[in-house]
Amino acid sequence: MNKIAIIIGSTRPGRNGEAVAKWVYEIAKKRTDAEFELVDIASFDLPLLDEPVPPSMGQYSKPHTQAWAAKIATFDGFVFVTPEYNHATSGALKNAIDFLYAEWNNKAAGFVGYGSLGGSRAVENLRVIMGELQVADVRNQVALSLFTDFENYSVFKPAEMHIASVNAMLDQLIAWSGALKSLR
Repeated sequence: MNKIAIIIGSTRPGRNGEAVAKWVYEIAKKRTDAEFELVDIASFDLPLLDEPVPPSMGQYSKPHTQAWAAKIATFDGFVFVTPEYNHATSGALKNAIDFLYAEWNNKAAGFVGYGSLGGSRAVENLRVIMGELQVADVRNQVALSLFTDFENYSVFKPAEMHIASVNAMLDQLIAWSGALKSLR
């Protein structure tokens, strides 16, 4: 069975990403076609990229990188829950992604974005990054608006219609994760 990480892509105090990721997880765990796990990048205490060798070499020297690599290697696919900061994903998520290389390869990714325009530009930013990491990103995505899906921009209250978007994205993600297994 495919194992999918739902990655909380923000480390900001008071972040909205944790509530969004938990909501996605609650929807996902009702499914029987994959296993899901919440992964919080904040719990890995990753500093600004501090490995002396490029990640493509696979020579991780720091304990925090080794722990992060071991966790990411266990998954077949990823749901990136990302805020949109200045038309891009969060620096913390980009940094976490940049620590690794082979652990991402030949897997699939789906996206849940949130922001003033539903996190659309953050997701587009992540799609470019995923291409370089040999991650197949699925078309369906979830776009949550700070104006309509959050009360006072901070209390997450998603519209009911987004549940169908989450499941459509997961349908594609699980199919692609399984299809890519032969490459891993």
